[in-house]
Amino acid sequence: MTKELWGQAQQNLMKAVGQNNYKTWIEPLDLVALQGGVARFEVPTTFIGNWVARNFSDQICRQLTRSGTEVSRIEFSVPTAASSAVPRSGAVVTSAADGARGVQGAALDAAGHRANGGAPQSRALSGASLGALPGASLDARFTFDSFVVGKPNELAHAAARRVAEGGPVTFNPLFLYGGVGLGKTHLMHAVAWELQALAPEKRVLYVSAEQFMYRFVQSLREKQVMGFKEIFRSVDVLMVDDVQFIAGKDSTQEEFFHTFNALVDQNKQIIISADRSPGEIANLEERIRSRLQCGLVVDLHPADYELRLGILQQKVQYYAGQYNGVVLADGVLEYLAHRITTNVRVLEGALTRLYAFASLVGREVTLDVVQECLADILRASDRKVTVEEIQRKVADHYNVRLSDLIGPKRMRTIARPRQVAMYLAKQMTARSLPEIGRRFGGRDHTTIMHGVRKIEGLMASDQQMAEDLALLRRLLDS
Repeated sequence: MTKELWGQAQQNLMKAVGQNNYKTWIEPLDLVALQGGVARFEVPTTFIGNWVARNFSDQICRQLTRSGTEVSRIEFSVPTAASSAVPRSGAVVTSAADGARGVQGAALDAAGHRANGGAPQSRALSGASLGALPGASLDARFTFDSFVVGKPNELAHAAARRVAEGGPVTFNPLFLYGGVGLGKTHLMHAVAWELQALAPEKRVLYVSAEQFMYRFVQSLREKQVMGFKEIFRSVDVLMVDDVQFIAGKDSTQEEFFHTFNALVDQNKQIIISADRSPGEIANLEERIRSRLQCGLVVDLHPADYELRLGILQQKVQYYAGQYNGVVLADGVLEYLAHRITTNVRVLEGALTRLYAFASLVGREVTLDVVQECLADILRASDRKVTVEEIQRKVADHYNVRLSDLIGPKRMRTIARPRQVAMYLAKQMTARSLPEIGRRFGGRDHTTIMHGVRKIEGLMASDQQMAEDLALLRRLLDS
């Protein structure tokens, strides 16, 4: 009789909550007892019990009552032999009235608390505290104290600081994007360290997109998907680095989408990083792209001269205690900041090499030593403008979106800047016309040639166009 009542209630619940919610949350429930107005269910994991209690307890009580038995409270239990990524045993209890409080495991719940009310386990979800699903290790060097702030990264730093304060944040997710070595990973690690210090009760998980994908595939292979969901949907702050790597991976994108929604619905903070903006990530599902764009999207620009010099000066202070007796001649740091513009990692690596060289051979670091020791880095760092950099500078100058600049739109306000970018790409890079065309949304080389000739003609007759081109050249050469 109990099974028949639950079967009828299940049919009604499927219509009420939808097919996806039903299969994920209702179907795993097993009604084992129904008496005294209490419905007792067995659930595969504590996480499912928590989620159902918060989101579906009222509906379950209502549908069971409509099926013919008055139900005012529901209880969940996890069988002691149940397989899960997180060990647990015993009963977990909730009711329709107090479902928002969730359910607790008698041994150890997914959040790492002792069920007897004792002290919480370690909350740093960057290592073994995740059990079968560890996150990435945090780098002790990457803190806010070691992050050098300048104009190219001040907004990203301020936003990360706001999240790290642990209070309510008006933007969710925080999306950080930029090229290699601009500080995205540094800021994410800094947020994790700061939260661990200021709010140790918060569960913070930092993973790379590759790890997220690998762990998801592993959970599918080992039939532990619910354990995977339990870990990733029960955190307070989720940080995913290099999210562009999940683009084109359909099943991983599907799980990421649902994880994202589940956390946002719980008002949990999400921080994402990528090497380009959401609108520029190819093969990323539109529904994911739109959600990534609904928060604060921050571009970390390449470090300018002042920021590069500040980073070097801080690095010198760090090395002072490690390389006693190493002397840097005047002008060395300024020379490095001027010559090495590719990214901060190359810049720091160059300084590390100089210190090691000077320490080993016992010489002062002069400009001659710099040119001798760093000849390969200096050659590689000679200014090489890329088509992508030209596109970004032109888009910023004309205040158009980069996705529109390389996209199919043909209105004049976008077509003219696009032709300017084509012209500069032809003049300032060694790329062939077909190569440039591929970087402008797969356009034919004749289209690039037409754009170049159009701008060449305007330069002679339009003073504003000539001034725009001169300014853009200076920006790209700097």
